[in-house]
Amino acid sequence: MRVVVQRVKEASVKVDGNIVGSTKQGLLLLVGFTSEDDDKKIDYMVNKVINLRVFDDNNGIMNLSVKDIHGTILSVSQFTLYGDASKGNRPSYIKALNGNEAIRLYDYFNDQLNKVIPTETGVFGAEMEVSLINDGPITILLEK
Repeated sequence: MRVVVQRVKEASVKVDGNIVGSTKQGLLLLVGFTSEDDDKKIDYMVNKVINLRVFDDNNGIMNLSVKDIHGTILSVSQFTLYGDASKGNRPSYIKALNGNEAIRLYDYFNDQLNKVIPTETGVFGAEMEVSLINDGPITILLEK
């Protein structure tokens, strides 16, 4: 499982010109799955995301989590996180989990997040337009 975590002032995702998910101050997550992923790995990643200290405290030090600041999350499925361009110029996506299996993991991931942090999503498998104002910029790659 790979998650690109971006600290944002705001972010949104559109499908067919309509906003389907958004967040104000919080995290934008780009989420990809591979065949080795399971509920246990997702539980680990949920815990990591909600406790990741990437927000400034009163002293300007990144010491607070999205949970601490009462922020929100926008989660967007992103199978291209498993693109491999090591050979040639066209990425291979063979390591990305197929959609039928990945959607179950994606839904489980978002359900677990939403139990702790208000979480909105894009539309799995759809062509999406993601807009964001990256705060910092702070971007962290998590992998399990």
